Amino acid sequence: MLDFMLPFIPAILIVLVIVAITVVGYVKAPPDQAYIISGLKKESKVLIGRAGVRIPVFERMDKLYLGQMTVDIKTEQSVPTSDFINVNVDAVAKVRISPHAEGIKLAAKNFLNKRPEEITRDLQDSLQGNMREIIGTLSLKEINTDRDSFSDQVMQKASKDMDKLGIEILSCNIQNVTDENGLIKDLGADNTSLIKKNAAIAKAQAERDIAIAQAQAERESNEARVLADTQIAQKQTELEIRRAELKIMADGKKAEADAAYEIQSQEQRKSIETSTVNAEIAKTQRQAELKQYEVEVEKQKLEAEIRAKADAERYRQEQEAEAALFKRQKDAEAKRYEREQEAEAERKIAEAEKYAREQEAAGIAAVGKAEAEAIRAKALAEAEGIDKKAEAMKKYGEAAVIEMVMQALPEIAKNVAEPLSKVDKITMYGEGNSAKLLEDIVTGTTQVTEGITQGMGIDVKSLIAGMLGGKLAGGEEKTIVLQTPGPVEQAPAAPSVEE
Repeated sequence: MLDFMLPFIPAILIVLVIVAITVVGYVKAPPDQAYIISGLKKESKVLIGRAGVRIPVFERMDKLYLGQMTVDIKTEQSVPTSDFINVNVDAVAKVRISPHAEGIKLAAKNFLNKRPEEITRDLQDSLQGNMREIIGTLSLKEINTDRDSFSDQVMQKASKDMDKLGIEILSCNIQNVTDENGLIKDLGADNTSLIKKNAAIAKAQAERDIAIAQAQAERESNEARVLADTQIAQKQTELEIRRAELKIMADGKKAEADAAYEIQSQEQRKSIETSTVNAEIAKTQRQAELKQYEVEVEKQKLEAEIRAKADAERYRQEQEAEAALFKRQKDAEAKRYEREQEAEAERKIAEAEKYAREQEAAGIAAVGKAEAEAIRAKALAEAEGIDKKAEAMKKYGEAAVIEMVMQALPEIAKNVAEPLSKVDKITMYGEGNSAKLLEDIVTGTTQVTEGITQGMGIDVKSLIAGMLGGKLAGGEEKTIVLQTPGPVEQAPAAPSVEE
């Protein structure tokens, strides 16, 4: 593998060196700065707002600020004007390094790698000297009254020196001009007095012109008023004459109009009467047609209502049938689903029980066997007891049955009368009263014995009657003692009965 790579090692090294140089030497200049790369070539390479590559060790990169800079130009000492008046001038100049190649080359020799404030300090002395020279050629009045010209002269004078340094002057503004003796203030006072004088003269002339104009306007107004009144009188006279003529003409026209109106009224009255008769005839015909049309419309309306009701009833029946069918389908599906779920649940329960029985079979076989034996023995004992009880009942025969019935009768009577103990008061109407109440209780007890007869097939009354008859027929006297299992409970107190 290494033998294979040996021929390519130099090329790889060269590529790596080129990449390293590119990464390390890559620079990108902003728009307000010039990156000057020098070293290998005779002419330096200038980058403004674009990127480039600097070869490390062999080339160096310097920076030159190209943005706008503000230079404060202020005379530190008073400067005499052309009329020998000492003044102090405060001005501000906006400058920048010329963006042209020659300007950048000159500025690079003087301001390379300097900050903007350092460049403005270097330019301040030159601009102050140029302004001093211009002040000496102008008078105080020229400096104050024509500052634009003053600043233009300063720029023109300073541009010659700035071009040699690669600097371009953008603007120069005079901010303040002062003198040591207050002459500027006096000149202002003189101008103020002159202005006030001219203003007073102008005011007097304006007032005179106003008075003349008012008099002229009043005279012209009076003449116009007299002329207007004369013309108004003439026009009124003409108007009265014209009104009289028009009235005569109007009276004649009115008479003619009245006659024509009467004739026209008679003609119109005749026409109206004829039209009224025709209108009544047409109205009668129209009403007949309208009645016929209303009958037809009512007929169609009834037919439409009947048809609509029939359609609605048919639609309702169809919807109800569809709803019932849909409900039956859903109910059948629900029941089928429930049966499936129940079958599934039962199947799972059966599987669980089967699994439980299989799990318990091995562990509880012996215990189950013992319990089965015990249950068997208990069942045998109960069976023997039942057999013995049956034999005893057989020996007792009818007397035992009667004894059991007689023992149950007090309990039956108690239960029949118990509901009455919960009634505070009973109001009865008609005949019988309390006798009827006792009869109802006896009837209830009788219904119980009859129920025993129907349910068990034992006729209690016949059984007692037969036994007593047989005993009497045989001439035997025997006392039957009915033993009760305990003391007979007193029947519940009967409620008060009102007749």
